[in-house]
Amino acid sequence: MSLHVLGDQHLDHDLATIRIKNLRLRTFIGIKEEEILNRQDVVINAVIRYRADKAVAFNHIEQALNYRTITKQVIALVEENRFQLLERMTREVLDLIMSHEQVLTTQVEIDKPHALRFADSVSITLSASRAPRDQDSVS
Repeated sequence: MSLHVLGDQHLDHDLATIRIKNLRLRTFIGIKEEEILNRQDVVINAVIRYRADKAVAFNHIEQALNYRTITKQVIALVEENRFQLLERMTREVLDLIMSHEQVLTTQVEIDKPHALRFADSVSITLSASRAPRDQDSVS
């Protein structure tokens, strides 16, 4: 399951794309009694874009967006909470990723496998972006 809504073209060569693919977690999701009582599988895909010019130039982790940290935060959020709606879970993951100041744009898709008979999964996709800060502006 790949996400292409943000596009794969880089008009700005300093804009990096991080893709977290098929993060498989278990959580409480749904409104039926069985869903409330038992953890279910969810599959998370995220596309994150940030300005990577300093990471490229200096080759230091401190200059890069730490996708490991973000992934650990997503795991904790999803596995330690209960959600009635897939929409709510997707929004909370999206907001968590956007809370990192370096993130310019993100898109999150969460699949709930076997949610419908005869379908592999049902998914919700949400996206958010912020205006890039002007690097030359004086504060």
